[in-house]
Amino acid sequence: MTTTFPLKRLAPLALAVLAWPALATNGYFPHGYGLKAKGMGGTATALAQDAMGGANNPASMVWAGSRLDIGADVFSPRRDAERSGAGFPTLNGGVDSGRNYFLVPEVGYNRMISNDLSLGVTVYGNGGMNTSYPAGNFNCGGGAANMLCGAGSLGIDMMQLIVAPTVAWKFHPRHSVGASLLLGYQRFKANGLQAFDNAPGFPPFTQAPGHVTNNGTDSSTGVGVRVGYFGQITDQVSIGASYSPKMNMGRFDKYSGLFAGAGDFDIPENYGAGIAFRPLPAWLLAMDYQRINYSGVPSVGNSSAAQAPLGAANGPGFGWRDTNVLKFGVAWEMNSKLTLRAGINRGDNPITPADVTFNILAPGVMRTHYTLGATYAMSSDSELTAAFMMAPRTSVTGASLFNGVLGAGAAGNETIGMRQYSLGIAWARKF
Repeated sequence: MTTTFPLKRLAPLALAVLAWPALATNGYFPHGYGLKAKGMGGTATALAQDAMGGANNPASMVWAGSRLDIGADVFSPRRDAERSGAGFPTLNGGVDSGRNYFLVPEVGYNRMISNDLSLGVTVYGNGGMNTSYPAGNFNCGGGAANMLCGAGSLGIDMMQLIVAPTVAWKFHPRHSVGASLLLGYQRFKANGLQAFDNAPGFPPFTQAPGHVTNNGTDSSTGVGVRVGYFGQITDQVSIGASYSPKMNMGRFDKYSGLFAGAGDFDIPENYGAGIAFRPLPAWLLAMDYQRINYSGVPSVGNSSAAQAPLGAANGPGFGWRDTNVLKFGVAWEMNSKLTLRAGINRGDNPITPADVTFNILAPGVMRTHYTLGATYAMSSDSELTAAFMMAPRTSVTGASLFNGVLGAGAAGNETIGMRQYSLGIAWARKF
């Protein structure tokens, strides 16, 4: 495994405490960061409601005041896959992924150094992907096998943790800029992919046999940056923007025969802009646009039909397209203690029918998320926030990659699908 900075020694402990495995929603990014944002469809770029600015917009932290935010989501993705119409009937069938509940914690801390300067840190799960399909439901000609013709259970477990020290500065009474240093840690494991590890009876898929599957958990680290701007244009209107270039992460050496670039798995470039408007003192409307450039990471964006071996620089990936996400949110201050929220998050599905087979492992097909939330002020300096998300089932169907191995029509079509729910709570202390 590759080490790029000293956080490597501390990251496993931080990860165990702060970010359990999760499967995210806008591709593999979550629909929002912070429970207040999650209750408003993920809108946060033009808002300063908590200390999660390191994940949303660093420039907002100088407007958020001195505070501590601690929260956690219980996230429930329901993943399924099915093969039908195969010329070999023993390849037909459907499976549901196990392990349907994940804890996704988050922490934010911000301290006002002066009226115009703040220092803080945001710790958050950037996203991830998890599947766990049962063994033995299919027969690929050599006895009981999983859905991708391997032995034992089939699935992956990938997650990313980011620690974001953040500084924000008001260079004008109504305008600020900010920057976050992104210290990243990620881990990955895969099981049941023996058919892609140059197995007997299958083509030589990989350039690094023995580095495709069932090698336990590997990890890597990396460093990136997020910069942002926040402007209070009038007393009723605020705007914001943030940008994070592609974050270069170390390689997963144990899986150098699976991911393009000998195990390379970077965090994609992403950016966003937002606007918030108070038409009345008790009402807040917000809208965000987010862009995630998955195609810039070969292991994610390369086509699964790329004519090169797995693990090569131009080798197959998951075929994910870049995604555009629109987020809409509304908040109503019902009284001095209770604020109610609602939102909708609508994004592109990054997966095309041509890449369905590889994405049985990573069915990030979600498009629409509906959210509700509330904050209750227990005192002038302490509050509780809750948020709920529901995303109806979305699916994609395409011809199986195994048709090119076993013959035209031999493996039929495959369908991947998912629906999601989450429920979270956070506590904040202002000081």
